[in-house]
Amino acid sequence: MSNVTETAIDLSVAGRAPEGSPELGKGLKSRHVEMIAIGGIIGAGLFVGSSAAIAAAGPGVIVSYGIAGLIVMLVMRMLSEMAMAIPGVQSFPEFARIGIGHWAGFMCGWLYWYFWVVVVAIEAIAGAAIVHLWLPGVPVWEIGVVLMAGLTGVNLMSTRSYGEFEFWFSSIKVAAIIAFIVVGLGWLLGGDASPGLVNLSSFGGFMPKGEFAVLGAVTTVIFSLVGAEIATIAAAESADSGKTVARMAGLVAWRILIFYILSMAVVVMVVPWTAIVPGSSPFAAVLEVIAVPGGALIMNVIVLVAVLSCLNSGLYVTSRVLFSLAARGDAPKVLVALDSRKVPVRAILFGSVFSYVALGASVLSPELVFAFLVAASGAIMIFIYMMISVAQLRLRARFDREAPEALVVKMWFQPYGTWLALVAMAGVLVAMALTPGLAKEFLASLVTVGIVGAGFLIFRKGKPQVARSTQTET
Repeated sequence: MSNVTETAIDLSVAGRAPEGSPELGKGLKSRHVEMIAIGGIIGAGLFVGSSAAIAAAGPGVIVSYGIAGLIVMLVMRMLSEMAMAIPGVQSFPEFARIGIGHWAGFMCGWLYWYFWVVVVAIEAIAGAAIVHLWLPGVPVWEIGVVLMAGLTGVNLMSTRSYGEFEFWFSSIKVAAIIAFIVVGLGWLLGGDASPGLVNLSSFGGFMPKGEFAVLGAVTTVIFSLVGAEIATIAAAESADSGKTVARMAGLVAWRILIFYILSMAVVVMVVPWTAIVPGSSPFAAVLEVIAVPGGALIMNVIVLVAVLSCLNSGLYVTSRVLFSLAARGDAPKVLVALDSRKVPVRAILFGSVFSYVALGASVLSPELVFAFLVAASGAIMIFIYMMISVAQLRLRARFDREAPEALVVKMWFQPYGTWLALVAMAGVLVAMALTPGLAKEFLASLVTVGIVGAGFLIFRKGKPQVARSTQTET
């Protein structure tokens, strides 16, 4: 049998690009990756989408965000453990390939790519709608095309360009959230018209629609929390990727506490939850109550920055995932090519083309084609996170047995922490399936998973992997 040293070496190189494949550059600095991690979960889902969760759960939405945040924290800890133990992974879906098998890497990668292709189109539409308020004579779809083209150009320039744009986008978002919390808490503590804590218990109580409504809201809010995993992809283009990922994961808990839980607490304390209108920004409602001059304009600018940030990140992510898939033979080989700046230009353009197609569907068939594309991405991240969790369980058992020295960062409460995350995510899927407003998204997402699975059986089953094997010879 192979000895422990051979096994450890085999695992340590498992995530690296196949021999002969071009290597991405190392243009990102630690400050880029850390701000990408922080900004990855601050988008329109917080500034606008949270209104639907508040309407569904009342003040108890604070608990909903806490539960969803716990799930994301656990997943990020798993990714940190695997990133430190298996250096060189260029796309986090590769952990599924290493821990479960080739089919899992294929499905995880393509599902993640699809998710972000749709997100890019959604964010382009959201950003265009805001700009349309200032340029009413220009059609929304034309503005959306311009926004996508502009940020595609940023990604084509260099990885460093993406990092700088995202650094400043995220810095603005973080500054806005901190300012919002400070102003809101200051008004609550010292404002003449401050309601104090009354709004947390009035209008039906803290959980006016019951505990099940609070749990059901987790199915909505968890999708606004995804995005922190982008940092594990960006870290592959950092000179200090392993340590960067470990630091980033340690900050997830604070990000969720400050940016989501605390900001939601400010919202439901300042504004009665019954006054929050789904689809509108609860943050704008707070600024209106506090009487901040130009509150509506301020929120429109902040939401636009958040949207552009997500658009920028989405274009980056789709290209890197495609690059990784192509390196493994799971996507057209031409997409693995890099230009002189080590930028995957073809992968960027390929991903953007599909986002343009989705954007076109929003104009030509908004109620049928585009509605299905959006619904079909609803539960995808849960399926991806579950595959990552299973991969972590299997890899951790192998590292504990054969190479414990590689476990520089360890998952909390192993294996119970991972099982807790799996059970919680399964509960989210069950809640989606049983909730009338979300059942359609759950079923459409299953269709997407089935299509990608069929794609593997048709195109990849039985073909040799390009990726290195992690199996040892006996």
